[in-house]
Amino acid sequence: MKTKEREYVLGTHDAEGQRLGLQHRLWSDAAHALWRRAGIRPGQRVRDVGCGPGFAAFDLAQVVSANSDAGLVVGVDESPRYVAQAAAGAAARGLAKHVVAIEGDVQKLGPALASRAKDLRALGRPPFRKAFDLAWARWVLCFVPDPDAVVAGVAALLKPGGRFAVHDYFAYESMTHAPKAPAFTRVIEAVAKSWRSRGGDPDIVGRLPALFRKHGLDVTHLAVDHRVARPGDAMFTWPDTFFRGYVPLLVQYGFLKQPEADAFLAEWNARSKNPDVFVFLPPVFEVIGAKR
Repeated sequence: MKTKEREYVLGTHDAEGQRLGLQHRLWSDAAHALWRRAGIRPGQRVRDVGCGPGFAAFDLAQVVSANSDAGLVVGVDESPRYVAQAAAGAAARGLAKHVVAIEGDVQKLGPALASRAKDLRALGRPPFRKAFDLAWARWVLCFVPDPDAVVAGVAALLKPGGRFAVHDYFAYESMTHAPKAPAFTRVIEAVAKSWRSRGGDPDIVGRLPALFRKHGLDVTHLAVDHRVARPGDAMFTWPDTFFRGYVPLLVQYGFLKQPEADAFLAEWNARSKNPDVFVFLPPVFEVIGAKR
């Protein structure tokens, strides 16, 4: 069943795809560190849950395919456009044999795999149930209405001892500007409210230990990567590109009034040139669960 592009909360337009690429590069150090902690190595099978255009999948594939024909990354995403981009990007990088991108709902991982069973067998890949060594999800569980179903689906596809590695939010609304500004606080509240209105949870990591345990995953690692961004820093482009793209959508969706958005963007533009300003970014938690 095809998923309409409008269901992707931040959109799938070109600017959003570029933002995702920048976001991956800015956070790739954290991703690679977490993958190493989870035991990634050549020859493994990895599940990229909510793969988007495939930026992380390409990095994962380069690791698992090193000196190994067996290494494979299977990505699932609800956006047909992103799935097509992931497939094209893998081919352009010479990774077509090691990256399979599937259109599907991450809350229904089993059916998503089944829909491509014939294609996967044609690639010489055996059935995938309980065949993955590692699963990975970054900023996915905070958006889905049923994270329990995602964790259940991941756990069902992992080998005993397999790992589920997650980067996601807790205490998202602690994000703030320094010096503090009411316009900034109002926008952060609107962002969180917009996600919750769609069934998401910007504090999802607070629920993950219980969800992991429920589905047979033991939490072996839980930590936070909390960063600060200043104007002129590379990391400052992370909130900058997000706000410039999402604040207009908050107006469109009814979570901000146009004067509120205008006030925020005017203040953001001014502060973006002020070296005495910094942004206390949302806490990004890293979680690893091991399959019993």
